[in-house]
Amino acid sequence: MGRMIERGDIVDYQTYDDGRDATRERIFEVKRPRRIHLGEHLTFLFENRDTLTYQIQEIMRAERIVRESAIRDEIDVYNAMLGDPGDLACALLIEIEDAERRPVLLREWLGLEQALYVRLDDDTLVRAVYDPAQVGDDRISAVQYLRFPVAGRTPVAIGTDFAALTDEAPLTDEQRAALAADLAA
Repeated sequence: MGRMIERGDIVDYQTYDDGRDATRERIFEVKRPRRIHLGEHLTFLFENRDTLTYQIQEIMRAERIVRESAIRDEIDVYNAMLGDPGDLACALLIEIEDAERRPVLLREWLGLEQALYVRLDDDTLVRAVYDPAQVGDDRISAVQYLRFPVAGRTPVAIGTDFAALTDEAPLTDEQRAALAADLAA
């Protein structure tokens, strides 16, 4: 099995639906150690081939996608998220429960995407690579797709040095093992 999602990995949405419950259960277990909270508002969801294949299948099911070109487009989008071999891919969720404060904070936190990092065991900080299209002129998107070009090295912590949210969280043994497995794939 390769690192990237291939067309043969994706089944039609009706076939997927037949085994969906078992797949969801398995994927939730895969995702559990890859969900990392940083402070009150930031959650990093590290992705791999399995989790992104699941997301493609869920999109195909929800949108009833059957056209081959649309399936290949989804595969291309999600493979781009994985980045190059040796990279870690993740979705960052900026979680602000207060609906009135959300737009204010998303404006105030413009630039956060440039202040995210993982720390390696030698204290090297590897900054996130983000898609500038996800950042407006006046606010950051509440969901960001990031890559950390760690050159195959497993991080020991994740953090931000953004002034309003400065924080760092050490990764647990289970989290490090999950990310190491993704890097080895």
